[in-house]
Amino acid sequence: MRLKEIISNIHLLDAVGDLDREVKGIEIDSRKAEEDTLFAAIRGTQVDGHRFIPLAIEKGASIILCEQLPEQLSEGVTYLRVASTEQAIGPVATAFYGNPSAKVKLVGVTGTNGKTTIATVLYNMFRAMGHRCGLLSTVCNYINGEAIPATHTTPDAIELNRLLGSMVEQGCEYVFMECSSHAIHQHRIGGLTFAGGIFTNLTRDHLDYHKTVEAYRDAKKAFFDSLPKTAFAITNADDRNGMVMVQNTKAQVRTYSMRTMADFRAHLLECHFEGMYLEINGKEVGVQFTGKFNVSNLLAVYGAAVMLGKTPDEVLLVLSTMKSVSGRLQPVHSPEGFTAIVDYAHTPDALANVLSAIHEVLNGKGQVITVCGAGGNRDKGKRPLMAQEAVRQSDKVIITSDNPRFEDPQAIIDDMLAGITPTQRKKVISITDRREAIRTACMMATKGDVILVAGKGHEDYQEIEGVKHHFNDREVLEEIFKENE
Repeated sequence: MRLKEIISNIHLLDAVGDLDREVKGIEIDSRKAEEDTLFAAIRGTQVDGHRFIPLAIEKGASIILCEQLPEQLSEGVTYLRVASTEQAIGPVATAFYGNPSAKVKLVGVTGTNGKTTIATVLYNMFRAMGHRCGLLSTVCNYINGEAIPATHTTPDAIELNRLLGSMVEQGCEYVFMECSSHAIHQHRIGGLTFAGGIFTNLTRDHLDYHKTVEAYRDAKKAFFDSLPKTAFAITNADDRNGMVMVQNTKAQVRTYSMRTMADFRAHLLECHFEGMYLEINGKEVGVQFTGKFNVSNLLAVYGAAVMLGKTPDEVLLVLSTMKSVSGRLQPVHSPEGFTAIVDYAHTPDALANVLSAIHEVLNGKGQVITVCGAGGNRDKGKRPLMAQEAVRQSDKVIITSDNPRFEDPQAIIDDMLAGITPTQRKKVISITDRREAIRTACMMATKGDVILVAGKGHEDYQEIEGVKHHFNDREVLEEIFKENE
């Protein structure tokens, strides 16, 4: 593609060199640059890409997109200066890949919790309805059934458009994607055309990056501010930030709620670990999910499907066949008669929701033993809050290691323990080794009890000192149960 076509939608502050030249690829990683590549020098949170301009040119890059021109310009190289490379790369990538998002119905899901469940259920639902679909999520990316491993909740703008382009080539009609606050703030979704957006909820998370809850909220809100009037914006009226999200959007606003008047409403009629009976907009349906928070998630799914043109009856019929997402309230039954639940809950609110869902099913007829930790090199402020939530709704708590990354696991545990009182400490123990913590919980449990193993969910690794070691909570539980048979 010709360079002048690729940059037609961005504002240049300066241009040096030939603008009528061929571009064979675009990269933000200088190591991947090749002949006739456009290299975008982005000022990241850790490293400034401008440092790698010489390496990109050495590798063959012939176009440099930057915020500051190098002191020495290389002959035969075109330099494009913009106010923000981070903001410009989205529209550039969109143009280079032929604007793929405009050729599908792209729906973005944002919020603290529920993104993966909503996006995945929508993907599975529309495939079950006979459509070719794409999914961009924390767990895995899919192009109509073909799995493509995910490294971030939302890929960078180049990889995102590359994936969307592949989805278009393979005939996808709908694409459902999680939009993380990092991705929105870093303009990774800039230049994309959305058919709709969904807001789940907002609780404390990622303050290591955003610093304040207000900045975190505003990053989410920016997604809805950018939606076109042709799109829909579905928001959770039960969340105090629900209407804040859509107050400046041009999109068609719809609401969902379990507590108040809304376009899409639901009531929980009956709840078990294997599923629930709900009433959605006056019609009863059985689903293979559990917990009030999942009622909210399924309402968002229902609303989005209706806004995408599906009839309510068809949506409810297919919804009844959908299964829970891997690592989300996933039960593993023991031979001794107790149940272990594996869940990704890694924020105070998510942990509170999962424990509430467990109590809804138990109804006081068994004890709850919670195994949880907190990630290293992440928001330290939520660590004591995680412990508080675990203690508040559990009979026994085992604080353990999650993904310590480059931190001392015991230091993370100490941060969590600092959030509970001396009286509460009587029902809390700490075991650094996660496998032993899970094993201990299993030794404590008796028939009718529930063990919640929280924090990792679908993850199949534990990251320690930069190395990912294979570790899957569900597999560990199954191994322990086999040993005890």
